[in-house]
Amino acid sequence: MIEELLPDSVVAVEAYGDDGADAPLYPEEAALVERAVAKRRREFTAVRSCARRAMDKLGVPPQPVLPGERGAPRWPDGLAGSMTHCDGYCAAALVRAADLASVGIDAEPHGPLPDGVLSSVALPAEAERLRRLAADRPDVHWDRLLFSAKESVYKAWFPLTGLWLDFTEADIEIHADPGERPAGGFRADLLVPGPTVGGRRLGHFRGRWTAGRGLVVTAVSVPHG
Repeated sequence: MIEELLPDSVVAVEAYGDDGADAPLYPEEAALVERAVAKRRREFTAVRSCARRAMDKLGVPPQPVLPGERGAPRWPDGLAGSMTHCDGYCAAALVRAADLASVGIDAEPHGPLPDGVLSSVALPAEAERLRRLAADRPDVHWDRLLFSAKESVYKAWFPLTGLWLDFTEADIEIHADPGERPAGGFRADLLVPGPTVGGRRLGHFRGRWTAGRGLVVTAVSVPHG
């Protein structure tokens, strides 16, 4: 699901259920989840298995994926990437840094957000647009999609800036593709000064989304220029 949302230069590897949950960890990775509950250890392991399979597809020797600042994964030199996991699913997307400046992916269960969450993540204009989308396509949980899109935007933003981006500091407009299949794109207007990429300051990111198999997934790719 993730791969179809990203440019051809990106390698995405997904896993469903417990696929990859028993893969070996490097000692420094294992130390990070030594005291974690079993569910956390399985997710941690499975998503790193996806990341190493993506490295292999790019011709990069497998190596540990350790958290850096604010928990963002530290990738091997010359790579950019992102990881995501939710109940029963995980994915990693990697690309050579020469091909893209940054990438962000997110997957969420395709269901409504818990009560009270939307008001803390959506701007008033976003909430109004979601109401219009829901009237046209009630089969999509647009609130969860907005949440996922904001997560993908942050994951693409942070490696470029090293700064926090609040949910309310990006105004996301989502659109649906024609047809019955739930998929489309979105534009995230940055409400704070954006990163400088390729000699120019970015004012927005663009992304894609799709829904299926009980999931909603989003992805943002940031080109160099």
